Order: sequence, then C-alpha cells, then structure tokens
Amino acid sequence: MRIYEGSPRQDWEEVLRSIGAYVDEHGMRGLVILETDTGLIVQGTTVSTDPGSAWGESMGQAKRETLMLDDEKIGTFMDEGIARRGDGQEPGSPHYEAQLRVIGRYIDEKKPRDVCLFELDGAYIARLTQSGQTGLRQELVEFTPGDIADLIGQAPALRRADTQAKPA
Repeated sequence: MRIYEGSPRQDWEEVLRSIGAYVDEHGMRGLVILETDTGLIVQGTTVSTDPGSAWGESMGQAKRETLMLDDEKIGTFMDEGIARRGDGQEPGSPHYEAQLRVIGRYIDEKKPRDVCLFELDGAYIARLTQSGQTGLRQELVEFTPGDIADLIGQAPALRRADTQAKPA
C-alpha cells in the first residue's frame, strides 16, 4: 500500500475495516494480512457445508481462501464499504469489521513502513516495521480479546475528538 506512504494519515483504519466487512460477509476465520509492495495478501479459512456431504463431513469442510489485493482492489473494497454503510442497511454481524477498524486506527498512529497481522480466535499479533535513522526496527504488538473490546469501547469518543479537531 505504498500510495499511503508520506500522506498525512495512512488509512489502515478504513482499509482494515473494509477488509473486515468482506471477511464477516464470507465467514472467514483465522486471518493473516500481509502488506506487500503492491498491496495486501489476505488469507483466512472458510467452512462450507454441502448438503450432500458424508457423515464425517457434516461439520463442514475447511477451505483456505487467499485474496491478492492491489491498490485498485483495496480502493474498491473501501468504496464498497462506504457505500454499504451509507445505504442504511445494517450489516449482518460486524465482528471483524469492528475489530480490524480499531487495530487499523492503532496502526495509523504508528505509521509503519510494513505490516503483518495474524489473528486466531479473536486475538491478534501485529508485526510493524518502522524506518528510522538507525535502519529498520520491528515491533510486535499483541491485541487480546479484552484489548480489542476496550479499543472498540473507546472508538466513539476518539471519533468525536477527531471530528472536533478537524478544521471546518
């Protein structure tokens, strides 16, 4: 997502929120999100149930889904997410959308050069690569389910503060 480098505000919050909406809609779990020079790789597991499956498959079959998102496709995801929120339809269950949005806000504040995000059962590990005068520095950040719940709880107040801080 190099188009965000050097901009006053990276927009990981909106990018991850849009990806979260897609993930929620498609029932993906166990996410890995990796930034590349040309966009993002998003991988997760979906479980499909086939009515004609054998007894041993009655719980469903796990399938890995991988999305290669270049900057154009990321822009499309963001546009679709904004349109979905603007049409007045209530999203089904914005589980990942809310979680990834608050993690995206955290990442925006850090302004990393590269991001790798790994999720399992509602807990996240982010590897953020920072550029500095001494070279590249990597930081691991853990978000427990409790941390995520706290960040989601703080989000409305942070949005109000952002709105009040913006010049008219």
